[in-house]
Amino acid sequence: MYLSLYYFDGDAQVLAAAHRRMIGDHYPVQTLLLHALLRTETGVAILDACPSKEVHEAFAASAELRGALAGVGLPEPRIEALGDVEWLHVADSAVPA
Repeated sequence: MYLSLYYFDGDAQVLAAAHRRMIGDHYPVQTLLLHALLRTETGVAILDACPSKEVHEAFAASAELRGALAGVGLPEPRIEALGDVEWLHVADSAVPA
């Protein structure tokens, strides 16, 4: 599993609402490996997992992603590739309902 961060600058409430629309319209939660929306000092960031670095690179450069972002009003993100996951644990109580 390969992790990356997608940074979006702007009003965090507006960006979070657009993110919810994108998930509802384009990326159902059952298709996501690991996905988290984070509020930052400048807007929001999305922590996202892909099966591999190659899949991440193809997805990050895809017309599909650009169309999904534009379709819900999200600006072009700044993308930071983080790397391969060596180990991961998430407690059941850590996942928001």
